[in-house]
Amino acid sequence: MNKIEELEQKILRHKSLYYQGHPEIEDHIYDALEDELKEHRPDSYVLSLVGNILESENKVAHDKKMLSLDKTYDVDILKKWMKGHEVVSTFKVDGVSCSLLYREGKLDLAKTRGDGAFGENITEKVKWMESIPKTISITDDIIEVRGELYCNEESFYGLSDEMEKVGEDRPSSQRNIVAGLICRKEKIFLNKFISFKAFEFLSEEKNEKTEVERHHRLDQLGFETVDMTVHNDLQLIDGVLNDTAKFMSEGEFLIDGLVLAYNSLDVQDELGATAHHPRYKMAFKFKGESKVTTLKDITWQVSRNGYLTPVGEVEPIELSGAMISRVTLHNFGMVKQYRLKVGDKIEIIRSGEVIPKFLSVSESSENPFAIPEVCPSCQRPVKIDHIRLICVNDRCPDKVKEGILNFIQKIGIDDLSSKRLEEMIRKGLVEEVSDLYDLTVEQLLTLDKTKEKLANKLIEAIQNSKLVDVITFLSALGISGGAYNKCEKVVRAGYDTIAKLKLLSLDQLMAVDSFAEKSSTEFLNSIRSKFDLVDRLVGHGFNFEELKDNSSNPIYGKKICITGSLSEKRTVIESLIRDAGGVVVGSVSKNTDILLTNETEIKSSKYKKAKSLEIQVVNEPTLLKLLE
Repeated sequence: MNKIEELEQKILRHKSLYYQGHPEIEDHIYDALEDELKEHRPDSYVLSLVGNILESENKVAHDKKMLSLDKTYDVDILKKWMKGHEVVSTFKVDGVSCSLLYREGKLDLAKTRGDGAFGENITEKVKWMESIPKTISITDDIIEVRGELYCNEESFYGLSDEMEKVGEDRPSSQRNIVAGLICRKEKIFLNKFISFKAFEFLSEEKNEKTEVERHHRLDQLGFETVDMTVHNDLQLIDGVLNDTAKFMSEGEFLIDGLVLAYNSLDVQDELGATAHHPRYKMAFKFKGESKVTTLKDITWQVSRNGYLTPVGEVEPIELSGAMISRVTLHNFGMVKQYRLKVGDKIEIIRSGEVIPKFLSVSESSENPFAIPEVCPSCQRPVKIDHIRLICVNDRCPDKVKEGILNFIQKIGIDDLSSKRLEEMIRKGLVEEVSDLYDLTVEQLLTLDKTKEKLANKLIEAIQNSKLVDVITFLSALGISGGAYNKCEKVVRAGYDTIAKLKLLSLDQLMAVDSFAEKSSTEFLNSIRSKFDLVDRLVGHGFNFEELKDNSSNPIYGKKICITGSLSEKRTVIESLIRDAGGVVVGSVSKNTDILLTNETEIKSSKYKKAKSLEIQVVNEPTLLKLLE
């Protein structure tokens, strides 16, 4: 056997292990093997294989092949592929692909992707899954819905306990257990812990013209879907990539990148597909590197919602070019699930430039397992709520601080730091968000290192924040399930005043794109609990700007850093940038899109860094022309 044939066999082996739920290598290492084979034997049959070779006796054919996705780790390649097209993006759920067939509105057949041409019949297992509708409101002869089976953190925690009760080993990871349960022939009731997110709707009657319409149709039929973002050419892509990397580290279910597709279904039909993947879709993935290190300590931080979030202090280790000493341990459920304790040897992974996360325990120590009984901030008892530890003290200092800090950051009071806010709370100047708008210059002068000029600047920034659009205001309130894009969908759906929001019902919210019953209930309960605060803020003079459609502006979604002196007041320029949909940032990084400066030669460190990173540099007149 020559080296190329050995490489083919190696790829086949690792592909099979992956689809059985027992991967031995990381995704980017496997992808590198395929790239090597492409270079030496581009016509290899191994490269055209979709999914896993199916040997099941219970296999059924796909009417339309379930293909794989073309993928890249290179942002420049992604942007080149996007250029000139309206594109939609969604998180790439890391699970097992599944096809659901509905006959006259009733679930008739469920099957895995298998080898793309044939999948395994898993209908009886799917019937245990609550997130999959057993009937839908379309009575056509045959409707097909495709999506991904996955296990979220909360379900994984419950599944682990259930498997232990019935004499099974506790599962090692969220993704692997999905593949494992789907392959089982016994105890199929365990599949009740698996969830489904739909991403494709197939019907003989092609009423939809875009991916957005198709996505909305899935929502209307009662399927859970992943949030979708529309990109006009390269618009917003950098921000979405940052959000994706962050969700990979902190999200409640596993994703392994981003899926992008041309929005027009006519363009999709025109481009067609290869034997392996559609030409109109692309997966962007982040290279992840994992290593084993020692857990030195577990610290617990209190969020604005009162959740105690565990962070692992580890023996410093280099990952993806950075020295890592802290990793996220997700939540209480994960700590309990793996009985994490000081001295454990743990595997950690870093994907993208975000805080690394815990993967698994490689070697357990003999140290005792313990969890906090009191809140580290207020020393009051904590309660266990399934996968979370919660501080129920509404006046907990850290809980209060994080809630106010979230508002400050989202509403745009740029000069008010976390450290200065902490001092304000300690001195009793601020107890809740609305107290910010009662502050006086005299009170601020009592703060450490605060002179009259800075005090006046802070007061001005606080007062200026009262002129804001409704979307930004809502996202700053810290509503559960109320990220900016969610608030935007609610407001754009017509609930664009406080009066309308106070009358918003559950049924009305469920009709809004991306709001299922659970997320709608969570959002409504949370926003209703904040109406008293909203009334106080309105009483302090909040004046909501009329929303503008800035999507066609050249700086919409762009991150802009300002350095040096300007002819116009900086606050005026920052306001103009925000009005046009741009984002003002305080420092230059590779994620910065534009540096605004009137310098004509390199003087400042920001200018020098921007030039080294090949970031676009514009002067004030050029920016103002773009803003027009």
